[in-house]
Amino acid sequence: MIQAIIFDYGGTIDTNSRHWSEVLWEGYQHVGIPVCKEEFRTSYVAAERALARHPYIEPHHDFHYLLKVKCDIETIDLVERGVWSTGEEERKELSDNVADYCYQYVLEVLKTSRPVIEKLAKKFPLVLVSNFYGNIETILADFKLQYFQHIIESAVVGVRKPDPQIFQLGVDALRQVTRKSDTELPASDILVVGDSFSKDIVPATKIGCQTVWIKGEGWGDEKTDDTIPTHIIYNISELEQLLGD
Repeated sequence: MIQAIIFDYGGTIDTNSRHWSEVLWEGYQHVGIPVCKEEFRTSYVAAERALARHPYIEPHHDFHYLLKVKCDIETIDLVERGVWSTGEEERKELSDNVADYCYQYVLEVLKTSRPVIEKLAKKFPLVLVSNFYGNIETILADFKLQYFQHIIESAVVGVRKPDPQIFQLGVDALRQVTRKSDTELPASDILVVGDSFSKDIVPATKIGCQTVWIKGEGWGDEKTDDTIPTHIIYNISELEQLLGD
């Protein structure tokens, strides 16, 4: 029996199981930045590491700002590595255009995912567990996704996926908001929904939760096992039928 749900955010709610590298790469192609995918991916990783190391993002920054910072770091890296030969004015213009494209992409996806979250919030207590930069609450407000009774954000709690402890914090939070003990709300009655096999499904399984893997367009080199998730779906909209709506 499912009593409560833990959701991942990035790649699950905002892109409906499409890895963010793929969304950004689509943006690069759309605006015409002349680099190959392999070189883009190198700069994508560099930007993710830079965002993890340095406090570029503050709690009040919205998602559009975050995208501009992310794309700025990536495109500067491409220029500095000699992959993209361009002037600063063009680099900045096209970088911002990628951010704009990706922001609009998310707005379209939310037309599907937001109603699902809203309906489930009427039936289940919801907690969000996310590897993020410290501004997830601002983003949820911006996108009108304030349906979660508690938020566990890696930059705030100091634990990152795939460490199972971050999901245990989510389980503990659900017990607090429902005022139920571990016997009244066992991990086996909590459903974890995520897009990443290694970062969501595996660690959630380790602490005893049921899982829904929204299987989509991943990074490309992840080893997976379809026997481990409790359920596999391919679109967040399938959650409603899965949970009996």
